Amino acid sequence: MSHKARIRLSGTNPAELDSVCGQVKSIAERTGIEIAGPIPLPTKRLVVPVRKSPDGEGTETWDHWEMRVHKRLIDLAADERALRQLMRINVPNNVNIEIVLEN
Repeated sequence: MSHKARIRLSGTNPAELDSVCGQVKSIAERTGIEIAGPIPLPTKRLVVPVRKSPDGEGTETWDHWEMRVHKRLIDLAADERALRQLMRINVPNNVNIEIVLEN
């Protein structure tokens, strides 16, 4: 029975997310471990409607501000050497990375 590591990545910039995914993939190729992913999960859209007029006078015009949260999922075999290299990855500030070890 082998252990596996599930890596959840989330962030607002898909380019930075994909660069971190590329680093994880290159580590998996170098160490020769099994990898599944990156699997793109559904993007969350956080929309905030805001009145354009500050005082409530005039016609009701609205601005819609939106933030998109992109997510990726990567499964790989939990090899000690690979996990040690994963911890050294330089992750940008607005990318959230979560590593969970499973049986």
